[in-house]
Amino acid sequence: MTSDDRAARVAGIFFLITFVSAITGAVLYAPVLSDPDYVTGPGADVRILLGVLCEIVLVITNIGTAIVLFPVLRRHHEAAALGYVAARIIECVLIVVGMLGVLTVVTLRQAQEGGGDSASSVPVARALVALHDWTFLLGPGFVVGIGNGLLLGFLMYRAGLVPRRMALLGLVGGPLMSASGIAVLFGAYEQTSVWSGLATLPEIAWEASLGIYLTFRGFRRPGSRAATLPGGVGEAGWVPRP
Repeated sequence: MTSDDRAARVAGIFFLITFVSAITGAVLYAPVLSDPDYVTGPGADVRILLGVLCEIVLVITNIGTAIVLFPVLRRHHEAAALGYVAARIIECVLIVVGMLGVLTVVTLRQAQEGGGDSASSVPVARALVALHDWTFLLGPGFVVGIGNGLLLGFLMYRAGLVPRRMALLGLVGGPLMSASGIAVLFGAYEQTSVWSGLATLPEIAWEASLGIYLTFRGFRRPGSRAATLPGGVGEAGWVPRP
């Protein structure tokens, strides 16, 4: 197995882990995000902390995909590859900020058990939950569309490392997802609306198919038909196999 094959397999596994950890974290966060008065109630702190743990895994695997793929992607377009790494880092920074907001709500709730001022804690907790919601919109809801969608889709399409029809999902789905994030930002519809969900589906399909493809198939070979231009030379100067 070559180094590129290993990179593809590891990146694919990381993509699949990001899906599992992101979905699990969102489910575990539900009590603190849906209950405006969570800070004054009995709470579900262990569940919330497990959600934070899932998001820590998410951050690690997010950055992991960029680190593993960068040496391969830079051969085809170094500026776009750097942009992809930067987008992943920005996304993770926003996730961590939201994570800290949730952890602070847990701390405030625990302070109530020690006789803290619940009247002042409720609006603070609600503001922290709103902070988490905004970071989710700007990180996984906007930056992901630019990084994982547009930039990574462009790189995979240009290099022919995956089937081009698959890469087109990223090229279309990424900008659509980012545009939807802007629409939510300006109040066109809610982040949890049907319109937002529909706009996100192509990006979800792109990331899921990419993770599965890389895990079980790896990168397409230089001599494959999809990676070859009409002149008979591969897109990155590759010469197809006889």
